[in-house]
Amino acid sequence: MDIVDALSTLEDTGTSTAGVANDILLIAQELLILHNQSTTIPISCKEIKERQPLSLSGVYLLSNTSSTYTAYCNMKELCNSNGGWTRLAYLDISDATQNCPSGFGLYQSGGVRACGKKTLHNGCISVQFPSHNISYSQVCGRVIGYLYGSIDGLVASPDIIVEGAIITHGPSRQHVWSLMAGNSEVGSSSNSCPCNTGSTVSVPPSIGNNYFCESGNPTSGNPSQILYTSDPLWDGQGCGSNETACCNAPGIPWFHRDYGSNTFTDYIELRVCANYHDEDTPINYYEIFVK
Repeated sequence: MDIVDALSTLEDTGTSTAGVANDILLIAQELLILHNQSTTIPISCKEIKERQPLSLSGVYLLSNTSSTYTAYCNMKELCNSNGGWTRLAYLDISDATQNCPSGFGLYQSGGVRACGKKTLHNGCISVQFPSHNISYSQVCGRVIGYLYGSIDGLVASPDIIVEGAIITHGPSRQHVWSLMAGNSEVGSSSNSCPCNTGSTVSVPPSIGNNYFCESGNPTSGNPSQILYTSDPLWDGQGCGSNETACCNAPGIPWFHRDYGSNTFTDYIELRVCANYHDEDTPINYYEIFVK
């Protein structure tokens, strides 16, 4: 009996108690056999998937060059690519037992919790996610946030191009994906989303089509200093009259970069940026996978 087949049977059928006990014994025996065959611990979920193609999604023990650690593996298709994805980052701050990343501040409004700059300073706040020396050529993930204040989408500041969340890899901050926040769902001014109908905003070549943009402000006026909790950002839902193209972006809410034959072992970094102290796009949820 194959280990994964047995686990699948236990998960998917109503096997009797006696049958479960027998299957567990068989699984334990095969685990011992597998251990004797190879004492090396996999370095990535992709390696597990290659060793055992029927492996289930779940938490696995992995190894880097100096230690072992546990990581969630998605063994199903994700971002139109087969399973074997290692999750480097995960936060669901809706869970009241979870804390914001170090340096981030907590917003709470109407039962919604989100993590952002909060300290009301200009610029960015960031968190890094180590790759544990996994060699990857694809990045897939999703981020959900909220609008706070008069966000401008793309700005001309020399230090900040995107107001919203930016995902990069490595110390040189090579662009992976931008999650912009526009000023208005119904506007087409220079501070609205570049994908809004009628927008003349030019997206820099360094970003290209690798971005999502939404606004939580349903009016044509400037947003207030409140958390716009009724319309989460970057989920492809609840879009205004001018945001149809934004909400129909390929893959949304999942972003995906495929670098082909180029591979990296860099850490992934998530930054939340705004040009002024009273603007923010606090994050409610993120998960980022590599393969």
